[in-house]
Amino acid sequence: MTCNFPLQGWILSVAAALLGVGHAAAAPFVPADDTTVLERLPGKPGDPVQRELRALRAALAAEPRDPGRAVALARRYFDLAMAEGDPRYVGYAEAALRPWSQGDAPAPVLVARGLLRQYRHGFDAALGDLARALEHDPDDTDALAWRAAIFMVRADYASARSACAALVGRASELLATGCAAYVTATTGGARAAHAELSAALARAPQASAGQRQWMLTRLAEMAMLMGNATLAERHFRDALAAGVTDNFLQAAFADFLLAQDRPGEVIVLLEDRERSDTLLLRLALAAKALGAPRAARYEAILAARFADAARRGERLHLQEEARFLLHLRGDSRGALALAAENWQAQREPRDAAILLEAALAAKDPGAAQPALDWLASSGFEGVRLARLATGLRSLAR
Repeated sequence: MTCNFPLQGWILSVAAALLGVGHAAAAPFVPADDTTVLERLPGKPGDPVQRELRALRAALAAEPRDPGRAVALARRYFDLAMAEGDPRYVGYAEAALRPWSQGDAPAPVLVARGLLRQYRHGFDAALGDLARALEHDPDDTDALAWRAAIFMVRADYASARSACAALVGRASELLATGCAAYVTATTGGARAAHAELSAALARAPQASAGQRQWMLTRLAEMAMLMGNATLAERHFRDALAAGVTDNFLQAAFADFLLAQDRPGEVIVLLEDRERSDTLLLRLALAAKALGAPRAARYEAILAARFADAARRGERLHLQEEARFLLHLRGDSRGALALAAENWQAQREPRDAAILLEAALAAKDPGAAQPALDWLASSGFEGVRLARLATGLRSLAR
């Protein structure tokens, strides 16, 4: 799911990192004012998304302190960041909300700001914004759902359950069920959660394409926990067929294909998605598995992006960088250090997986103890993580 930066001076360096352009020797360019155009994101003439953005920007320019117009533009940029995995959109969204950067703000601005802050891994600040929004409107289902999502990232399952419970009677049955099922699946009840969510989805033919996609992605993850790869793949393909571009879904399906030793299909799936760091990592892993010449290019671009982020002091893709070091560079110690740092902020199953994997490769079972403790206390039932834990316990003897 979830990425961090201030707007000026950042946009150009992120653009260079995302495009694999090195600029270590040059002083960063800081624009004289916010109207300076640093780069235009890709778009074709007549692109309906670009037309929509132009209209939203024009509306906000006419009334720059109108919270409704600001939130409409910020939320559209946020949706694009989630779809494309491109954090520059988050910078643009933050600029739209800048008039409310200090002091209190209307509830819709607080929710939008909370989403942007969680994208940048500012989870405490995001939870604060969402809590204040709920003080204004306790029935704001967006704020409730996103609080649940942040609690899940932090492995605070009691708080996540509470946030999901608050959706009952406020949100649709599908959203409330999906929220609760996600918690249940992560804490040892994947089979029951899959059955509950499948039934809720069948009862919701009116669900939007985006809602169906999210639910189907969760069902795929649950099926993997159940050990049913055939069912998981069917859910993944149904989610892709919903027709909504989603960076997380593509990364999750790519990981599934890699685990199934089908790297060629990853190349086909992600062929045009090199701008996303998370998807480029999967492309690099697939290309290496195939022995493809492009593997070296992918690896070099990733190395440049991670180095550039480090120069800016950004720690947003630690999980991916740890996988990069472990599986592409063979640096188990470096991977372990990043995986352990990542675990301090994010404690989802995939975060546990890289910490366990790196500790096993580095032959350092003690470093994985936080993830082992989480595995024991959460009830999480993934076969792969259980296998890694067994290997670490064998090392410790």
